[in-house]
Amino acid sequence: MKKVQCLALVLLAGTAMLAQMGQSSSSSNSGSNPVTETARNMLERQEKNFTAAAEEMPADKYAYKPTEQQMSFGKLVAHITTSNNFLCSKLTSQTAPPQQISETDPKDKLLTELKSSFDYCHTALNNLQDSQLGQPVTLFGGRQGNKAAALIGLTNDWADHYSQAAIYLRLNGMLPPTAKKTQTAAKE
Repeated sequence: MKKVQCLALVLLAGTAMLAQMGQSSSSSNSGSNPVTETARNMLERQEKNFTAAAEEMPADKYAYKPTEQQMSFGKLVAHITTSNNFLCSKLTSQTAPPQQISETDPKDKLLTELKSSFDYCHTALNNLQDSQLGQPVTLFGGRQGNKAAALIGLTNDWADHYSQAAIYLRLNGMLPPTAKKTQTAAKE
Protein backbone atom coordinates (compact mmCIF):
# COMPACT_ATOMS: atom_id res chain seq x y z
CA MET A 1 0.00 0.00 0.00
CA LYS A 2 2.86 2.38 0.84
CA LYS A 3 4.43 1.66 -2.55
CA VAL A 4 1.20 2.69 -4.28
CA GLN A 5 1.01 5.87 -2.21
CA CYS A 6 4.65 6.74 -2.96
CA LEU A 7 4.12 6.06 -6.66
CA ALA A 8 1.01 8.25 -6.67
CA LEU A 9 2.93 11.02 -4.89
CA VAL A 10 5.79 10.82 -7.41
CA LEU A 11 3.36 10.89 -10.33
CA LEU A 12 1.47 13.81 -8.84
CA ALA A 13 4.67 15.78 -8.22
CA GLY A 14 5.90 15.00 -11.75
CA THR A 15 2.60 16.10 -13.24
CA ALA A 16 2.72 19.34 -11.27
CA MET A 17 6.28 20.01 -12.44
CA LEU A 18 5.35 19.34 -16.08
CA ALA A 19 2.31 21.60 -15.80
CA GLN A 20 4.45 24.37 -14.32
CA MET A 21 7.06 23.95 -17.09
CA GLY A 22 4.32 24.05 -19.73
CA GLN A 23 2.81 27.14 -18.17
CA SER A 24 6.18 28.89 -18.10
CA SER A 25 6.95 28.10 -21.72
CA SER A 26 3.46 29.03 -22.95
CA SER A 27 3.45 32.29 -21.03
CA SER A 28 6.82 33.23 -22.48
CA ASN A 29 5.44 32.57 -25.96
CA SER A 30 2.09 34.30 -25.53
CA GLY A 31 3.16 37.16 -23.27
CA SER A 32 1.73 38.15 -19.94
CA ASN A 33 -1.57 39.37 -21.41
CA PRO A 34 -3.12 36.43 -23.25
CA VAL A 35 -6.68 37.79 -23.14
CA THR A 36 -5.92 41.24 -24.50
CA GLU A 37 -3.42 39.79 -26.99
CA THR A 38 -6.15 37.48 -28.31
CA ALA A 39 -8.52 40.45 -28.63
CA ARG A 40 -5.83 42.41 -30.52
CA ASN A 41 -5.48 39.50 -32.95
CA MET A 42 -9.24 39.37 -33.39
CA LEU A 43 -9.30 43.12 -34.02
CA GLU A 44 -6.85 42.76 -36.92
CA ARG A 45 -8.96 40.08 -38.58
CA GLN A 46 -12.37 41.59 -37.90
CA GLU A 47 -11.32 45.08 -38.95
CA LYS A 48 -10.07 43.75 -42.26
CA ASN A 49 -13.21 41.67 -42.88
CA PHE A 50 -15.77 44.25 -41.81
CA THR A 51 -14.09 47.12 -43.63
CA ALA A 52 -13.81 45.00 -46.79
CA ALA A 53 -17.52 44.12 -46.51
CA ALA A 54 -18.44 47.81 -46.13
CA GLU A 55 -16.29 48.67 -49.14
CA GLU A 56 -17.78 45.83 -51.20
CA MET A 57 -21.39 46.94 -50.73
CA PRO A 58 -22.29 49.49 -53.45
CA ALA A 59 -23.29 52.93 -52.19
CA ASP A 60 -26.81 52.56 -53.60
CA LYS A 61 -27.29 49.40 -51.48
CA TYR A 62 -26.51 51.06 -48.14
CA ALA A 63 -30.25 51.58 -47.64
CA TYR A 64 -30.87 47.84 -48.25
CA LYS A 65 -32.43 45.79 -45.49
CA PRO A 66 -33.75 42.25 -45.93
CA THR A 67 -36.95 42.93 -43.99
CA GLU A 68 -38.62 46.03 -42.61
CA GLN A 69 -37.68 45.01 -39.05
CA GLN A 70 -33.95 44.76 -39.76
CA MET A 71 -31.46 47.58 -39.86
CA SER A 72 -30.21 48.85 -43.19
CA PHE A 73 -26.65 48.14 -44.26
CA GLY A 74 -25.82 51.81 -43.63
CA LYS A 75 -27.25 51.57 -40.12
CA LEU A 76 -25.20 48.43 -39.55
CA VAL A 77 -22.01 50.32 -40.47
CA ALA A 78 -23.02 53.27 -38.28
CA HIS A 79 -23.89 50.90 -35.43
CA ILE A 80 -20.56 49.06 -35.43
CA THR A 81 -18.80 52.44 -35.56
CA THR A 82 -20.72 53.68 -32.53
CA SER A 83 -20.24 50.39 -30.70
CA ASN A 84 -16.47 50.38 -31.38
CA ASN A 85 -16.10 53.92 -30.08
CA PHE A 86 -18.27 53.35 -27.01
CA LEU A 87 -16.79 50.01 -25.92
CA CYS A 88 -13.19 50.96 -26.70
CA SER A 89 -13.65 54.15 -24.68
CA LYS A 90 -14.59 51.91 -21.75
CA LEU A 91 -11.32 50.03 -22.19
CA THR A 92 -9.36 53.29 -21.96
CA SER A 93 -11.57 54.89 -19.29
CA GLN A 94 -11.87 57.94 -21.54
CA THR A 95 -14.78 59.66 -23.23
CA ALA A 96 -15.66 58.18 -26.61
CA PRO A 97 -14.56 60.26 -29.61
CA PRO A 98 -17.29 62.60 -30.82
CA GLN A 99 -19.14 61.39 -33.87
CA GLN A 100 -22.20 62.42 -35.71
CA ILE A 101 -23.12 59.81 -38.23
CA SER A 102 -26.39 58.53 -39.52
CA GLU A 103 -27.36 55.51 -41.55
CA THR A 104 -28.33 57.90 -44.34
CA ASP A 105 -24.86 59.46 -44.59
CA PRO A 106 -22.99 58.76 -47.81
CA LYS A 107 -20.97 55.55 -48.02
CA ASP A 108 -17.63 57.39 -48.02
CA LYS A 109 -18.46 59.21 -44.75
CA LEU A 110 -19.62 55.98 -43.10
CA LEU A 111 -16.45 54.19 -44.25
CA THR A 112 -14.23 56.98 -42.95
CA GLU A 113 -15.93 56.88 -39.55
CA LEU A 114 -15.80 53.07 -39.48
CA LYS A 115 -12.06 53.07 -40.14
CA SER A 116 -11.53 55.76 -37.50
CA SER A 117 -13.43 53.66 -34.96
CA PHE A 118 -11.18 50.67 -35.64
CA ASP A 119 -8.11 52.93 -35.31
CA TYR A 120 -9.46 54.07 -31.96
CA CYS A 121 -9.88 50.44 -30.88
CA HIS A 122 -6.28 49.69 -31.86
CA THR A 123 -5.13 52.46 -29.51
CA ALA A 124 -7.41 51.24 -26.73
CA LEU A 125 -6.34 47.60 -27.03
CA ASN A 126 -2.64 48.41 -27.40
CA ASN A 127 -2.75 50.13 -24.01
CA LEU A 128 -4.92 47.52 -22.26
CA GLN A 129 -3.46 44.93 -19.90
CA ASP A 130 -5.16 41.80 -18.60
CA SER A 131 -4.66 43.10 -15.06
CA GLN A 132 -7.09 45.97 -15.85
CA LEU A 133 -9.99 43.76 -16.97
CA GLY A 134 -11.60 43.70 -13.54
CA GLN A 135 -11.92 47.49 -13.37
CA PRO A 136 -15.56 48.67 -13.20
CA VAL A 137 -17.17 50.53 -16.11
CA THR A 138 -20.64 51.64 -17.10
CA LEU A 139 -21.88 49.82 -20.18
CA PHE A 140 -24.84 50.29 -22.54
CA GLY A 141 -28.03 51.34 -20.83
CA GLY A 142 -26.17 52.34 -17.66
CA ARG A 143 -25.53 48.68 -16.81
CA GLN A 144 -22.56 48.20 -14.51
CA GLY A 145 -19.84 45.79 -15.55
CA ASN A 146 -16.10 45.63 -15.91
CA LYS A 147 -13.58 46.09 -18.69
CA ALA A 148 -13.70 42.35 -19.37
CA ALA A 149 -17.41 42.66 -20.17
CA ALA A 150 -16.67 45.57 -22.51
CA LEU A 151 -13.93 43.58 -24.25
CA ILE A 152 -16.06 40.47 -24.66
CA GLY A 153 -19.00 42.58 -25.85
CA LEU A 154 -16.71 44.21 -28.40
CA THR A 155 -15.46 40.93 -29.86
CA ASN A 156 -19.00 39.53 -29.89
CA ASP A 157 -20.22 42.60 -31.77
CA TRP A 158 -17.53 42.14 -34.42
CA ALA A 159 -18.52 38.54 -35.04
CA ASP A 160 -22.25 39.20 -34.90
CA HIS A 161 -22.24 42.19 -37.19
CA TYR A 162 -19.75 40.80 -39.69
CA SER A 163 -22.02 37.78 -40.16
CA GLN A 164 -24.93 40.16 -40.66
CA ALA A 165 -22.94 42.15 -43.26
CA ALA A 166 -21.97 38.90 -45.00
CA ILE A 167 -25.62 37.88 -45.29
CA TYR A 168 -26.58 41.30 -46.69
CA LEU A 169 -23.85 40.98 -49.31
CA ARG A 170 -24.96 37.47 -50.29
CA LEU A 171 -28.58 38.58 -50.54
CA ASN A 172 -27.36 41.16 -53.05
CA GLY A 173 -25.42 38.62 -55.13
CA MET A 174 -21.96 39.39 -53.71
CA LEU A 175 -19.50 37.23 -51.82
CA PRO A 176 -18.38 38.45 -48.41
CA PRO A 177 -14.62 38.86 -47.94
CA THR A 178 -14.18 35.63 -45.97
CA ALA A 179 -16.00 33.63 -48.65
CA LYS A 180 -13.73 35.13 -51.31
CA LYS A 181 -10.70 33.88 -49.37
CA THR A 182 -12.21 30.41 -49.17
CA GLN A 183 -13.06 30.40 -52.85
CA THR A 184 -9.54 31.55 -53.79
CA ALA A 185 -7.96 28.88 -51.58
CA ALA A 186 -10.13 26.16 -53.16
CA LYS A 187 -8.95 27.14 -56.64
CA GLU A 188 -5.27 26.81 -55.69
